[in-house]
Amino acid sequence: MHIRSLRSLTAAAAAVGTALVLAACGSSADQSDSAASGSGPDKLVLASIPSEDSTSLQQEFALVQKVIEDETGIPVEFQNATDYAAVIEAQRAGKVQIAVYGPFSYVTARDGGVPIQPLGAFADSADEEPGYRSYAIVPAGSDIRTLDDFRGKTICFVDPTSTSGYLYPSAGLLEAGIDPAKDVTPVFSGGHDASVLAVVSGQCDAGFAFDTMVTKTLIDKGEIKNGDVSVIWESEVIPGSPTAVSTTLPQELVDQITDIFRTKLNRPALVEAGYCASEAECKLPAGTEFGYVSVDDELYDGIRKVCDITNSASCVS
Repeated sequence: MHIRSLRSLTAAAAAVGTALVLAACGSSADQSDSAASGSGPDKLVLASIPSEDSTSLQQEFALVQKVIEDETGIPVEFQNATDYAAVIEAQRAGKVQIAVYGPFSYVTARDGGVPIQPLGAFADSADEEPGYRSYAIVPAGSDIRTLDDFRGKTICFVDPTSTSGYLYPSAGLLEAGIDPAKDVTPVFSGGHDASVLAVVSGQCDAGFAFDTMVTKTLIDKGEIKNGDVSVIWESEVIPGSPTAVSTTLPQELVDQITDIFRTKLNRPALVEAGYCASEAECKLPAGTEFGYVSVDDELYDGIRKVCDITNSASCVS
């Protein structure tokens, strides 16, 4: 399969992944010892991959870091990884204690034996079940009208373990009778923003990204304009991206971190605790209107069903 990368993804991912895993080799034993003794770690590492530029991502997680630090008394280090594979392997090795996953990469990690449990996912209200969609997009004026027209074209995906940037698009293409590995020239852009921008610039004939990256985020940032792309397909609702905690931590700390995500990292609670003067001033990742809501593993059974449909090699870590 001919695969190109807009961000030299393979080399970058290998470098980041190696750095994370090598660091883990020196710390995983200590982490296990801490879990066995019931004592907490010296620090907590929170890892995520960028859906857009990494500088803004780290700023978006600053409040999350501070609340965790204040509540646990343990310093939190933010780690910006290049791809989900690096996050999975770093959390498997014990270097990353809290990881932000896509739904697909969470299932890949959990079902692949990584000792994690979900903490929560972003939602726009306290009683909303978190979810979003994958969009297939083409440049304005393109003669590509449906997924049937993707055959023989250069298509931008995000990452081999991206839910809305690869897994659901693959299922959609297969339903249209198109093999995403053989019937198109796939490009792994490394980010949802990069996928959209590559379509706008003409580097890809079409591409995939999650819904609000197309309809809001890049437009609000002035990087694309309304009408630069057309949405020609959308997926069924995908369960929201979960943040997961390593269960190798002492149980008391796992319970505390779980409570933080489920009761303290939302706009009303943050205002009440004095972190923000108003809900509008609370800066949380993904521009969520509310914050984190509780999710459990069963929510992601739909991802497992799509894995069965696609037989994707990426479904196994």
